[in-house]
Amino acid sequence: MPRAILCILDSVGIGGAPDADKYGDTGSNTFGHIAEWAASGKADKPDLRSGPLNVPNMDALGIGAAIQLSTGTLPPNLSATPKGGRFGVGREVSNGKDTPSGHWEIAGVPVPFDWGYFPQTEPTFPPDLIEEFIARAKLPGILGDKHASGTTIIAELGEESIRTGKPICYTSIDSVFQIAAHEAHFGLDRLYEICQIAFELTAPLMIGRVIARPFIGEDSASFKRTGNRRDFAIAPPEPTLLDRNQQAGNQVYAIGKISDIYAGHGVTHKMKGTGLPQLFDKTLDAMEMADDNAFIMTNFVDFDSEYGHRRDVPGYAAALEYFDSRLPELISKLRPDDLLVLSADHGNDPTWQGTDHTREQVPILVFSPSLSQGEIGIRTTFADIGESIARWLGLAPGRHGKSFL
Repeated sequence: MPRAILCILDSVGIGGAPDADKYGDTGSNTFGHIAEWAASGKADKPDLRSGPLNVPNMDALGIGAAIQLSTGTLPPNLSATPKGGRFGVGREVSNGKDTPSGHWEIAGVPVPFDWGYFPQTEPTFPPDLIEEFIARAKLPGILGDKHASGTTIIAELGEESIRTGKPICYTSIDSVFQIAAHEAHFGLDRLYEICQIAFELTAPLMIGRVIARPFIGEDSASFKRTGNRRDFAIAPPEPTLLDRNQQAGNQVYAIGKISDIYAGHGVTHKMKGTGLPQLFDKTLDAMEMADDNAFIMTNFVDFDSEYGHRRDVPGYAAALEYFDSRLPELISKLRPDDLLVLSADHGNDPTWQGTDHTREQVPILVFSPSLSQGEIGIRTTFADIGESIARWLGLAPGRHGKSFL
C-alpha cells in the first residue's frame, strides 16, 4: 500500500513569481543565486565549503531543470536533464509570502484572506495591545517593540531581559508576533504561557503566528536560540491534506514545526527536531514506523531561519549540499509504491536586499520507484502538490487543486 513523504525545504525558492513586483522581489532566485555565487567563489568558506554548488542527487531529480523552467536560465553546475522522477514548478495563489500561506496551500487549502501585519515603525505594536498583554501576562513590561532579526535583538537585549524579567517582543515583515526569553531565567513554560496570551490578543488582528523564541547563554556573546521554539498559529479555514488523511484512518507524521503550522490539526504523530541532521534522522525514523497510507511531512527550517534570514550564502550553500548528501539514504528506504516529494513554501534569497522572505516560485521534485520520468510543468497553485499526494494515497479529490500524477 502506498505512503507519501513530503519534504519542505523551507525558503528554497527558484525564481520570482509573476507577482513578485508587488513585494519588491522581482529578480529574486534563492537556489539559482546561491549556485551562481558558489560558482564565482563568493560563497567559498574554507572551513565550511568551497567550489561550485554540489547537489548531484537533487539535480538528478530535476532541480536544475525546474529552475530553468521557472526562470529560463540554467544555473552553474546543474543539469537540464533529470535522471529520474518528475519535476515542475509551483506558483502560489495565496497572498503574502508567509510560512502558513505556503504550507496551507501545499496541503490543498489556499489562504482565502489577507494576513494582518505590524507597521514598520518604532514602537511597532499598538499601545493598547501591549498594555493588555502586560496586564494579562502579569509582566513588568516588555523590551524591543520593533522589527528585528531574532538573533540580533537577542544579542542586543538578552542581558537586559535576564536582569529585568521583561520578554523581548519583535516582529518582521511577515505576519508574526515573536517573543524571546531565556529558557532558565524566564522559564520555558512561562514563555509558552505568555505566548498563548499574546496569541489570543493578536488573533483578531489576523496575525498568523505568535512564536516563542527561547534562548540560552549568559551574555550577548554566548546567547543561542534553542530547539524549543513553538508556534501558536491560526488554524486553517478548512480541512487540509493532513486532516483528510487522518479522517481516513491513516497516520500523519508531522516533523519539525509542521504540527505548529497547522495548529495541530490532522496530526497523529508529532516529532520535533533541531537542525538539519536531526530533522533528517526524524524523517527516516518516521519512515521506519509508518504504516500503509501514512503521510509524512517534514519542514527543514534551517534553510530559512539560519541562512536565508541571516543572508548567509556560504551557510545556505553548505546546508543544501548537506541535505543533498543524505538524499540517497531516504531514497533507499522507499518502498516500491512510496512517493517522495521535495518542495518549498516560499523563497528567502540570501543575496537579496533586506532579511525577509522573497515571493518566489518553488521546485516540485517527485520520485517513486514505480513512477515514470517526466515534466509536470508550471502548476498554477501549490494546492496541486496536496492533491497529487491525496490521489497517491487514495483520498477523494479536494476543491482547490489538480493532481499532476
